[in-house]
Amino acid sequence: MSETTEQNSTPQLAADSPAKVAVAKSKGRGPAWLALLVGLAGLGAGGWSAWQLHQQQGQAANQLAQLQQAGEAAQARLEAGEAHVAKRLAGLPTAAELATQRDLLVSLQGEQQRLAQSLSGVLGKSREDWRLAEAEHLLRLAMLRLSALQDVDSAIALVQGADDILRAQNDPQAFAARGELIRVLEALRSLPQVDRSGLFLQLAALREQVAGLQMLAPEYLLPDEVPAAVSVSDSSRWAELWQQLSRYVRIDLHADQDVRPQLAGQSLAQVRLTLALALEQAQWGALNGEQEVYRRALAAAGEVLGDYFDRDNRAVQAMRKRIGELAEQRVVAGMPKLDDALGTLQAYLKRREVAELLPEGEAVEEGGQ
Repeated sequence: MSETTEQNSTPQLAADSPAKVAVAKSKGRGPAWLALLVGLAGLGAGGWSAWQLHQQQGQAANQLAQLQQAGEAAQARLEAGEAHVAKRLAGLPTAAELATQRDLLVSLQGEQQRLAQSLSGVLGKSREDWRLAEAEHLLRLAMLRLSALQDVDSAIALVQGADDILRAQNDPQAFAARGELIRVLEALRSLPQVDRSGLFLQLAALREQVAGLQMLAPEYLLPDEVPAAVSVSDSSRWAELWQQLSRYVRIDLHADQDVRPQLAGQSLAQVRLTLALALEQAQWGALNGEQEVYRRALAAAGEVLGDYFDRDNRAVQAMRKRIGELAEQRVVAGMPKLDDALGTLQAYLKRREVAELLPEGEAVEEGGQ
């Protein structure tokens, strides 16, 4: 049937117009070109894939070579490490040697512990001896402060430090020494407080006021010079004569007072210096606890004030009153003796030293006796 159809269609195709034949030819060429392009694209893709495969094979070959080199290097290092470890293992001691060394280490640790205990015992005794020697030194310093400077506060602090050291020892044999120290402490605390530094400063303030005191007879000041051109009258001549005579003659209207010579400028300076030196000597007596020196110096200062300075002047009166008040102050107090306390402490230290030198059995036996 298909053959019949084809034969029937052939006359029809021949009978078609030339335009239809051209259209049919153009429609047949489009799929051919499309197929050609698809074939070329497939060929390009296949070539690109083949090139990529070639590149990957080259990279894989390079990586394989690098892995082989790294493996060889690692193998070499491993072999070197094994050789080093084998060498070190060959140098290690054997089990018997390790056991011997372990025994030596145990014995060494035991000896070290015994030495540490012995050293701690020796150092503990030495520390106690040092503290007791410090207590004796503090007591000697307290004696020096009392005898040289009359410093009660410092002596109290030093004796208290020595008593604290004995109390920290907690030794019943130190009971007598502590009793003497406490007795000295109570005696020192019962002493009256003497403000030597305050007296020293008060006397220094009085010394500064000496330069402003007025003499018994005020220093005479010459009047102003008379001008060159003076009047020729009788009154001016008498005034000029009186001015000349007044330099050599002075009239004292207080005849009932004692007549004393008028002091010149140099004599005035000497009197003020004498008063200042007396006050300075009183300062020294107050600072060093010399009661007699202090009293005599203030008495001498009062005599200088009464003999050479104006008694009616308020500054002179105030200074005389203040010197009298200071003269009644005491600069020294009866200091207790620390000789008994020092002797008792030294006896305790001697007994302690003898007990340490004797064997333990003998020490206990003597203690029982």
